[in-house]
Amino acid sequence: MSNHKPQIGIFGGTFNPIHFGHLRLAEEVRQRLSLKKILFIPSSIPPLKKEDVAGADDRLQMVKMAIKGNPCFELSEIELRRKGPSYTVYTLREIEETPGLGKGSVFIMGIDSFLELTLWYRPEEVIRLTDIAVVNRPTHDISEIYSSPYIVKGSEKTEKGIKRFELTSGRTLYVLPVMGLNISASEIRNLIKKGGSIKYLLPESVESYIISKGLYRD
Repeated sequence: MSNHKPQIGIFGGTFNPIHFGHLRLAEEVRQRLSLKKILFIPSSIPPLKKEDVAGADDRLQMVKMAIKGNPCFELSEIELRRKGPSYTVYTLREIEETPGLGKGSVFIMGIDSFLELTLWYRPEEVIRLTDIAVVNRPTHDISEIYSSPYIVKGSEKTEKGIKRFELTSGRTLYVLPVMGLNISASEIRNLIKKGGSIKYLLPESVESYIISKGLYRD
């Protein structure tokens, strides 16, 4: 298990659209792991999501609006500058080579994504390049973490309500129960298609942007 303490949280995703669930999750992880900042990294061409995805520029603008006002939140265009599919391992390689980031990073993901890590591109390299912070999701019990082939059995430690495991790469896995804001981006898109209100599910600036651009309508 790595001895260094992570400083930077890496929060990647489609953000289609970004909403209060994303923002609250990032803030809780930042606070509980005492991180200096959270990097929000919108994906360019999501490898596992093909339908109903707003353009990269639109999702970039929505993230920029959503995180404005929080000095600990920062937007990264690292994946939008890269051509082709947004594979996490490419992003982590680039971050590792960036001064001030590298070994001090922790990749934030839901337990559902972590349990599907075997389906990712080069998963063994992913867990070698970064620590990982896994948060609970409404559809999964946090105890399912024990079924992962990437944790070293018997390495579990608990401190201040945070479980720590050694990953098979030698890096650290943090398991954090966070406040569950059961907000779904897909449900927001469905509401828009049906003409429903999305108020109080995401920042007003993001809501206004979606309406002005006519995003997610049939």
